[in-house]
Order: sequence, then structure tokens, then C-alpha cells
Amino acid sequence: MKAESLDTFLKKQAGALLKGPVALVFAEDEIGLGATLRHHARIGFENIILLAQKDTVLPSDCVELCHHVENDPATQETLVSAVNKAIAALDGRWLYYCYNGEYLHFPFCETRSINELITFISEERRSSAFTYVVDLYAADLDNNPYGYSLEDAHLDASGYYALNRWKDGKVMERQLSIYGGLKWRFEEHLPWAKRRIDRVALFCAKPGLQMDEDQMFNDEEYNTYQCPWHHSVTIAICSFRTAKYLKSNPGSTFEVNSFAWAKSQKFRWNSQQLMDLGLMEPGQWF
Repeated sequence: MKAESLDTFLKKQAGALLKGPVALVFAEDEIGLGATLRHHARIGFENIILLAQKDTVLPSDCVELCHHVENDPATQETLVSAVNKAIAALDGRWLYYCYNGEYLHFPFCETRSINELITFISEERRSSAFTYVVDLYAADLDNNPYGYSLEDAHLDASGYYALNRWKDGKVMERQLSIYGGLKWRFEEHLPWAKRRIDRVALFCAKPGLQMDEDQMFNDEEYNTYQCPWHHSVTIAICSFRTAKYLKSNPGSTFEVNSFAWAKSQKFRWNSQQLMDLGLMEPGQWF
């Protein structure tokens, strides 16, 4: 199903969405797009809105997995604008957003669905899930020039750190900015504002809620990593986006001969590996 714009879709077709969370997938190119759609459908998303150019060609098995909203360069919807429009139109719905080449993982996602995760988060009286964006990359760039390969996917097993967030001279309660991965090791090729690897990618829409250009919400509780009384479940988006950027950007492509280093680890595509590395946690009772 296609729509000529996000405004048109939200006005005329949003009522046809099934019960359950809504995923917004923002396609910057076609690299990994089919795999991204299949992955999110597999973990339980029945409502996937794909923002992609009109002439984007989807694999035949992915056409029915999503609502294709045309997003051409001349009238391009930014991800932040798209998220805010979805918030306004889908009050009370849980929303998730990502780019192509990104894959959501949460604790025990091999046997539990996204709906079970959201039920657990809601029962904890939380409206969002703190998200780590874990950089993936191909170790063999000769055969994978854009740094993308599902079979050769690697991640950094160490090198992550967190800094407190400050506002008006005070530390903000239960808020951290996280750094690491390719954005840390190749930081000279990325502006400071783009080096964080934290994101609140799963949340419940409500009136007045908005996301800013730093992908932070105007309700500070949405930006916290846990509730006040105990540890909360956190989730991870495993992402080739930084690797693709570093290898497609003229300013860095010839400076990066390999992403692999002594702390690289083959990604096994399971949640236990991410929990073992401390890149997400199940909280108290999930």
C-alpha cells in the first residue's frame, strides 16, 4: 500500500492500522532495507510505515510487510518531523523509529514479542525504553565496501562510556549520554553532536509530546534510562548506519581501511550476547 506523503497517510489511512505498536522506518538508501523490514516484522511489528523514495524497489516478500509512504528529496520529510507528526496523529499508540540497516533487539527477543516487551514496560509505569545504538560493521571491507554485511557483522566488545547530562548547572536525574563504537573510534570524522549512541526509539505517544533535533523529548522522563525505584529494561538497535556513513562520505572513506580492531567481536545476532556485553539489560523481572 502506497501513500503520496506522510500527511496523507496519517489523515486517510492511519485508521486502518492494526492494534499494536507502529514502526517508522526511514530509508536513506536501499542498503539492508529488505532485511530491516523482515527483522521488525519477525519480532512482532504488524504496522510498519516505510518512508522511502517513490522509486524504491522492495523485495517481493517485503511489499506486504509495510505501508510505503513516498518521501522524495524535493519534499523530503526529516525523521524528526515524521516522528512528531506520528506522535500528533497516533495519540496513545506505542511508536518505534529506525533507519534502514538497523535491527531492534531486546532481552529474549528470540522468544518474546515486541507486544510482550511493551506490556512489561507499561506495567512498570514507564512510557519509553532507553535505547543503545550499537554500531555493526563488516570486518572485510574488500568484499563489503559499504561496511554492510549480515554474515560478516561485527561489533565492539568494549570502549563504551557514559556521561551525566547537565542542565542549569545540575546533573539531570537518571539521564546519561552514551558514547562508543565506531563513533568513538572514528570521532574525528563526526561532529560532536552526532557522536552519542543513545536514543529513545520506543515510546508511547501522548498530547504535547515532541522530539527535538537531538532526538530528545520535551518530557524529561521519556529521556531517562530507568524508573526511580529500580532498574528498567533497556533495548538495543544494532546499526550499520555509521559504517555506511564512514565508507560513503568522501571525507572519510579513504581514511578508513578497516573497522576491525583488537576488541572486535563477531555479532551472533542474539540478545544474550548484547546483555553479556552490557549493551542492554532485562530490568528487574522481564
